[in-house]
Amino acid sequence: MTLRFFALLLTSGIALPLRLAGLHALPDDGSATDYISLWKAEAIYQMVVHRIPASITLAQGMLESGNGSSRLAREGNNHFGIKCHSDWGGKKIFEDDEQEGECFRKYRDACESFEDHSQFLKRTRYEKLFAYDADDYKRWARGLKECGYATNPDYPRLLTDLIERHSLDEYDRQGMAFLKKGELPPRVCREEDEEELAAEREKERPQKEKHKPRREENETPQVTLAPSHEVRTSANRIRYVVAAEGDTQESVAEDLDVMPWQIRRYNDLSPGDLLTPGEVVYLQPKRSRGSAPSHRVANGDTWRSISQQYGIKIPRLLRLNGQDGLTPPATGKELRLR
Repeated sequence: MTLRFFALLLTSGIALPLRLAGLHALPDDGSATDYISLWKAEAIYQMVVHRIPASITLAQGMLESGNGSSRLAREGNNHFGIKCHSDWGGKKIFEDDEQEGECFRKYRDACESFEDHSQFLKRTRYEKLFAYDADDYKRWARGLKECGYATNPDYPRLLTDLIERHSLDEYDRQGMAFLKKGELPPRVCREEDEEELAAEREKERPQKEKHKPRREENETPQVTLAPSHEVRTSANRIRYVVAAEGDTQESVAEDLDVMPWQIRRYNDLSPGDLLTPGEVVYLQPKRSRGSAPSHRVANGDTWRSISQQYGIKIPRLLRLNGQDGLTPPATGKELRLR
């Protein structure tokens, strides 16, 4: 979207949502072209990470939000018409739908709506969809209706019409290219938003969920089996394996049926970095809280080694301790991990 377009928005008096910084919002003009331009990158990202066709994500967003012009999208950042349901602990917005004043999820920005849409489709109710190819938008459109995503009997046709009218399947091809290369595409949403969102979600969880017992840090980690590795769960609930002799990023990814970019991203590795036997290899993102309250820096420690030891994200580790990462941690210093 061009600077001239933003200038027109500002001078025309169109109200922009609060979190416009970083293109986290939509204009109110309902333009399909602008909607696609703004959200195609995020749809491709969601496809590579979650295996949901980018064309389906875009078409659903366009259809459910009126290209971002609906009240739910403008005031609640809800682009997919997802209702509250009993497990929703976040903010709410009310809108007439099948009944008057129904409860819908209200997000802090549209990026959260796109991510929640992907997570929502991972429910058991929709699991059969993931047996379809990630670029088979016609089967996905039919499957969404069959699984009960929408009550409108024309829902599959409405989706496929949008996809074909706007050639949205081109973004499926781009997503498949990233998948074949094992690379992660760029996205609209900033990485740091994920950490902020996780903290906010923790605060918003229903009280009854907050009181559920959690595994203590000294409890025996959960173990499952993969072809060549034991998959364990760390004290702060991150799945990981321990690298063996001869392991590479690619061999671990293949054994665990994940993508090489996930191994790199979750473990702060660069392409070609070697794995050391005995090294922890995370299969999920590290957390904003370490598995222990603090760590005394030993000789040879690095920011990454501490991050790997306690499952805490490096940017969070640096912020907690007022560091910029340009200098190594000082031996003997006590570092905060929470």
